[in-house]
Amino acid sequence: MNPYTLSDDDLETMLRGDAPLGDLTSFGLGIAGSRGRMLFSARDPMTVCGVEEARRMGELRGLMVSGPAPESGTQLEAGAPILGFEGDAAILHTVWKTAQTLIEALSGIATATTELVRLAAPSARVACTRKHFPGAKAAFLKAVLCAGASAHRHGLSETVLVFPEHLVFTDDAAPGAVVARLAAANPEKRLVVEVTSVDAAIAWADAGADVLQLEKFSPEAVAEVVARTRPRPRPPVVAAAGGIHRGNAADYARAGARVLVTSAPYQATPRDVQVRFERA
Repeated sequence: MNPYTLSDDDLETMLRGDAPLGDLTSFGLGIAGSRGRMLFSARDPMTVCGVEEARRMGELRGLMVSGPAPESGTQLEAGAPILGFEGDAAILHTVWKTAQTLIEALSGIATATTELVRLAAPSARVACTRKHFPGAKAAFLKAVLCAGASAHRHGLSETVLVFPEHLVFTDDAAPGAVVARLAAANPEKRLVVEVTSVDAAIAWADAGADVLQLEKFSPEAVAEVVARTRPRPRPPVVAAAGGIHRGNAADYARAGARVLVTSAPYQATPRDVQVRFERA
């Protein structure tokens, strides 16, 4: 599933960053004007991502696109073709590494996310945080969305999430007072609160928080919060956060967390994309 494609402005910035004044090697060899093909394929199994962006990079430089071009989110086996270009040899080299590296990096994130989603299913949803590399928000979020996860927060402007650090500066930090103030200021928004103990979780549930984000709880502590809040007429959503990864995701899902909040896919190793050149 391809949720969206990065803008031409974003792609132009990437391409210009690698060749702001052209390709010195191609110029020195005099290969401009020669015709060639550049073929991308998966060296390893992967959830591929970034194909649309790579394809558009070629189009922006006048290359002809060939090959199957699977959508982002597609599962590929080792050796599967990804994308092909045909055109001027110098332009092929200008597009080469930027397009390859983008697919490799985003496919690494998407592949790691796919595994987390599988481990959390069917009871829990994976939500990836905003702790991505600054400037890479759109690309990183595309990778997690096409792999079946959700965006925990796109940023500070559209969600209400109270951290303990906010309460340092609040005159009345009692859960009831904070919930009432935020509900009055943002009546259409769900209120999420990060807590660091079972007792704090229950206090915020009593005050009417919509989502309890349990920071660095053990699976057993998550299960206790779930058990103590479930009998309520409108129980809060329980989200486990902090240190969620492929080694423990299934444990937190079994404990009853409905959301697994994680940054782990952003540290995933890029998947290897093979690139082969042919003289046309």
